[in-house]
Amino acid sequence: MSFTEALFTLLPLQALVAALVLVTLMGVRSGQAGGRWAQGGLLALALGLALVSPAVTARVGPQLVLHSAGVVALSAGLAALWCALGEWLRRRRGRPVMGAAPAVLGLGYALLWHDRAAAQTWADLGLALQLAWLGVALTQPGRASVLQGLATRRWRLLGLAAVLPLGVALLARATVTQFGVPSPTPDLLLALAGQLALLLTLPMLLLAWRGQTEAELAHLAQTDGLTGLTDRPAFVKRSVDLISMARRYDEPLALVVVELDHFDRLQTEHDLDLADRALALFGSCVQTQMRLGDVAGRLGTQRFGVLMARCQPEGPQALDLRLRTALAERAPAELGLTLSFSAGWAKLRPGDRNIADLQRRAETALYEAVRAGRSQMQAEPGLAD
Repeated sequence: MSFTEALFTLLPLQALVAALVLVTLMGVRSGQAGGRWAQGGLLALALGLALVSPAVTARVGPQLVLHSAGVVALSAGLAALWCALGEWLRRRRGRPVMGAAPAVLGLGYALLWHDRAAAQTWADLGLALQLAWLGVALTQPGRASVLQGLATRRWRLLGLAAVLPLGVALLARATVTQFGVPSPTPDLLLALAGQLALLLTLPMLLLAWRGQTEAELAHLAQTDGLTGLTDRPAFVKRSVDLISMARRYDEPLALVVVELDHFDRLQTEHDLDLADRALALFGSCVQTQMRLGDVAGRLGTQRFGVLMARCQPEGPQALDLRLRTALAERAPAELGLTLSFSAGWAKLRPGDRNIADLQRRAETALYEAVRAGRSQMQAEPGLAD
């Protein structure tokens, strides 16, 4: 066995070890879609490399089914890695193309089997194109919902260092094969590039997975566990940015404070589980009915706040109506009872120092709504001033 063949023979073992490392660290039932795609991608690559390795060819000879299946598995592995990147970075259009690539490459390889050089060129060019698509994906911006505030440059560079040399090596071998130039150099370069790619792919995937995990933990640290809304400290922190923006551009800003009616009675007359489900449902309604760009948070046990940026005078009433409609539809269906809420709102004034001043007036309006019989919205005192 030559040195080049030995390198090719080691590739499936390296891919399998890398996949097992990912499975061990992430778990078999990883909660992250990106992690599951990465695990599946490496396993598919290990299978494909094993089917086309010189060790298999030397024992059973070049067989159409084995080699075609190997090309399909290699292409499927690259497509899975592309899907993993799509979970961590902004996904580009092309998922149908990546999804169809394994079948197209495998079918073309089988149809060209009578001409081994043409079949190999077809597979090399197809895999090189997929690697180029992976390289493009690595240059895309991160998804704010997943990687906001986290540096992704390190694992992006590792990914580019893995896919680019391998893609160039595949193109070089395809060119040499197409023109019928007998030379062992392209195979050696491809084997070395494959070794480098697998060496860099594992830390790249681990860093990406770790980045997503850190982002999710940071999000959970600022999120109320029951309702999924921003907790009070994070709400106050976010309010600083919205208030500063409103003052800088002289834009209206309003705070709407809402509270479930008779929540104490709900706790005493029903079990605590139902009360928690009511809060979760109410929080879900708030989250789904607020506008894009607004900030909602849980301010107390049954009290929630919504900061409405660029809010026109009719904005709070429109939110109140949407929220009441959603709660009236969902509560009987999901809880078997009706729920209502009271609300108060206030607008940002020049003398407000921070969110506390705005919240104080909004809660005063909320108390007026409660005293007036609940299940209604009141504006802050002196709003017409």
